[in-house]
Amino acid sequence: MTARTTLAEIVSCLSDFDPKAVPVDRAREAIERFVVPVDCVERVAIRSALDRVLARDVVSPIDVPAHDNSAMDGWAVRSADLQAGADTTLNVVGTAYAGVAFGGPVGAGEAVRVMTGAVMPAGCDTVVIQEVVRREGERIVVPPGQQAGQNRRLRGEDLTAGRAALRAGRLIRPADLGLLASLGIAEVPVQRRLRVAFFSTGDELRSIGEPLDAGCVYDSNRYTLFGMLTRLGVELVDLGVVPDSREALEAAMLAASRNADAIVSSGGVSVGEADFTREVMDRLGEVAFWTIAMRPGRPMAFGRVGDAWYFGLPGNPVAVMVTFLFFVRDALIRLSGASPRPVLALRARSVGRLRKRPGRTEYQRAVITPGADGVLEARITGSQGSGVLRSMSEANALVVLHHAQGDVADGELVDAIPFDGLI
Repeated sequence: MTARTTLAEIVSCLSDFDPKAVPVDRAREAIERFVVPVDCVERVAIRSALDRVLARDVVSPIDVPAHDNSAMDGWAVRSADLQAGADTTLNVVGTAYAGVAFGGPVGAGEAVRVMTGAVMPAGCDTVVIQEVVRREGERIVVPPGQQAGQNRRLRGEDLTAGRAALRAGRLIRPADLGLLASLGIAEVPVQRRLRVAFFSTGDELRSIGEPLDAGCVYDSNRYTLFGMLTRLGVELVDLGVVPDSREALEAAMLAASRNADAIVSSGGVSVGEADFTREVMDRLGEVAFWTIAMRPGRPMAFGRVGDAWYFGLPGNPVAVMVTFLFFVRDALIRLSGASPRPVLALRARSVGRLRKRPGRTEYQRAVITPGADGVLEARITGSQGSGVLRSMSEANALVVLHHAQGDVADGELVDAIPFDGLI
């Protein structure tokens, strides 16, 4: 069996990689190189497949549609009968309904009343919509200007038998369920749901319902992590609050690594005297980096404990959400077997001046709204301290100030990433 590649070997392939201050793009590159999908497949009924990751290509067993058919209610005709510059009079020889094949071929000068979805009568290649046709007893009058082949769906134009209808790695959406049903497919192979263990660290943390002693705070990070992980459709393993002790942290890490594919912790990854994560990780696993050149979220660890990937997030609530969005989210999507979709940034006009020091990436909470002239505007939501969770709740986007960027002038365009669908 091939020996497992170590994190040190992976990051050594990244030029100018400094684990003491990793730029955002280099950190994302290191994680992407390291993380590979969990390969475990199960079959589920298509009604249970929504938001699951397709594990194998789905090959269409049939042509869709199975026959040439009418896309509209109207009249099936032969385009060769239609006059280019004058009305065309045709004899009506019957009606074709959806689900019932028309009895016989259509000859020259004849037309068939046709319903949407009906198989095209033999000999006909064009459908004229009923609104433009004039009926005169057993004949119809078709106006000029019709195009050969109009309003006709061709056999297999949607899907062709033997070709992939859906590709492996796709996150199955409602439209895909309909597509699978249209092929007569009742079950599909999907990746097993990813299992993610998460916990908070700190003696000062209290769970909801417990009294707050002096200097203590309620643990909010587990709830934001719960929300963000739930949106990814993973199975959750909530390990609660872990005290600031080597023994407790080691026990939590071992339990998480045995029961989950990934571990997400908050707090305990800085250099304080009571932060034992580094010591425990030295014994149990390996870490590629501990700090990222960003704000908020500088202290962040990425590594591995046994077969589980480890993401050690900061303790401050906003930093937890920002680091999750830009590092953990895509990694978990990739682990699940799907391909992360690019996070699309909008261009918005800054309302007010923003201070920024080059040499790190900064993410500022903002509200994005259209200005009076229709141009999007970004207005920062007050204090940008990484512990001010209210500013994250009030915001609808993050303004991204890039690594080499300096101060932003009032009215200058900036990149902004909307929260919708992300966090």
